Order: sequence, then C-alpha cells, then structure tokens
Amino acid sequence: MSARLEWASPTPMGVVMVLGGLVLGGAGLLSGTDPAGMVLMLIAAVLLLVIGGLSLWIRPKLAVEGRRIHIRTLFRGTCSYSFDNVRRAQLLTYPRFGRRVPHLEFDLDDEQANDGERLVIYGRWDLGTSPFDVAEALRAAGLTVEERK
Repeated sequence: MSARLEWASPTPMGVVMVLGGLVLGGAGLLSGTDPAGMVLMLIAAVLLLVIGGLSLWIRPKLAVEGRRIHIRTLFRGTCSYSFDNVRRAQLLTYPRFGRRVPHLEFDLDDEQANDGERLVIYGRWDLGTSPFDVAEALRAAGLTVEERK
C-alpha cells in the first residue's frame, strides 16, 4: 500500500473553538464590573484558544504510508515507526459516562523514549473519526490491530 492515510482532529471544530475563545475573551474584557466573572471568562477563553489552536496546528496526528506509521505530537514533532516497531496495536473500549468509548492504542519500540518503549492512545477527537474505522484502515494497510473490550 503506497497511499498515505491521515487522521487529525476535525478542522471545523478547531476553528469554532478559536473563534469562541476570541468572543469569550472579548466578553470577559467587557465585563469589568464583575471581576470574578471576568477572570473566569478569560481563563475559559485562553483554554478554548489553546485547545482549538493545538487541534489546528498538530496535523495530522496519525498517518500511515507504506509500512510505516507517523505520529505527530506537540513536543516531539513527527516520529515515524515501521510496522515492525509496533509491539501491539489494539482497539480498546472503556466505560465512560454510562457507555463504552473506543480508543486506539499503540505500544511502540522507541529508543528515544523512556525505557525504550512508548504508549500512544487516540480517541475519536484525536482521529476525527471513529477509532473502529481507523483500525480497519490500519488492518487494510497490513498492521495487525487486536480488538479488546
């Protein structure tokens, strides 16, 4: 397989979060008569700006090209791993708020990481689609992805 497959947080949601952070920050600055409310709104605005900005900047979070996966993070940039460096890839479902939520988990051999191994976990927000769909695409690319409930 030579085509590149990529997954990242949804771009429209990142844009909405940044715009919402700007609007909330402006509202916070205009609420000068309520200092506690102003502080809370400014904190919320900064959080929205940071989360939205990071979701737009760190793209793609996961990519597959040939027999390699590429993982991009904030501090390490893009790291590439051959399928042979993937100790285990598994699709897990965890209980959360009364329902089962899927996550895609990678155990990787990484010489630069602590103790030579690295754990990376992606949820629906990180991938922009269902982890079930990403697992199927990874299987089609030739990576063994276990499923555990």
